[in-house]
Amino acid sequence: MSNIQQLNDLVTQVRRDILRMVHKVNSGHPGGSLGCAEFFVALFNEIMDIKEGFDMDGKEEDLFFLSNGHISPVYYSVLARRGYFPVDELNTFRLIDSRLQGHPTTHEGLPGVRIASGSLGQGMSVALGAAQAKKLNGDSHLIYSLHGDGELQEGQNWEAIMYAAAKKVDNLISTIDLNGKQIDGSTDEVLPMGSIKQKFEAFGWDVAEIAKGNDMDAILEGMATAKSKTGKGKPVCVLLHTEMGNGVDFMMHTHAWHGKAPNDDQLASALSQNPETLGDY
Repeated sequence: MSNIQQLNDLVTQVRRDILRMVHKVNSGHPGGSLGCAEFFVALFNEIMDIKEGFDMDGKEEDLFFLSNGHISPVYYSVLARRGYFPVDELNTFRLIDSRLQGHPTTHEGLPGVRIASGSLGQGMSVALGAAQAKKLNGDSHLIYSLHGDGELQEGQNWEAIMYAAAKKVDNLISTIDLNGKQIDGSTDEVLPMGSIKQKFEAFGWDVAEIAKGNDMDAILEGMATAKSKTGKGKPVCVLLHTEMGNGVDFMMHTHAWHGKAPNDDQLASALSQNPETLGDY
């Protein structure tokens, strides 16, 4: 895709997928998923250099690792809409024996998913291993990862962040979803982290910032800037400022929808704000 309208139409359809998946099983995490819909659509349809089909080894292509695995609804929707598996498989979200578990897993062999995630704080370490493997294999492609801002309260992140700079892992672009909210409230209420930008810079990373993290043009421009910073001796962090629950008026500006499903009336209201663009499953 190269047309901004096409990308935004896909975002709208992804929102519908997220809402319908979570509603069907009365379980899941719509807030962060909705907030990252634009980012995932841009990443898998414009930003990453990826092959058709899926190969777990991922040689000679860019790789993505989701660390905050609870936002699996947006991940599954974008993977399905990109052709990794049939769109109608989204109907099986969180069901017993489904490949689409609440947190992504690998034992069922779901195309597009390279690690089990959802135990927060571990994705950075995995992404680093993949990035170093690329270097050892003489593969010039990049590693992308996504992390929640609340997830940075986990200590293992900072060991990995320190390691990445010390080892000059400069083929890694780690994006932080800065929505300022987590399951129990705002990140400032739960555990204030100060300036995340200054922290990453102090740890030796190069930092790019996308102030409008729910705007497709801003995402494409910001990620292009981040990509231009790779290969220069430092890992790259992208601070993506998003709105949890973006695109659904009653889910925005609150942490309440971090992990709560809409009821029938709420689903109808949310879907009315996001008209069908590509066809529901």
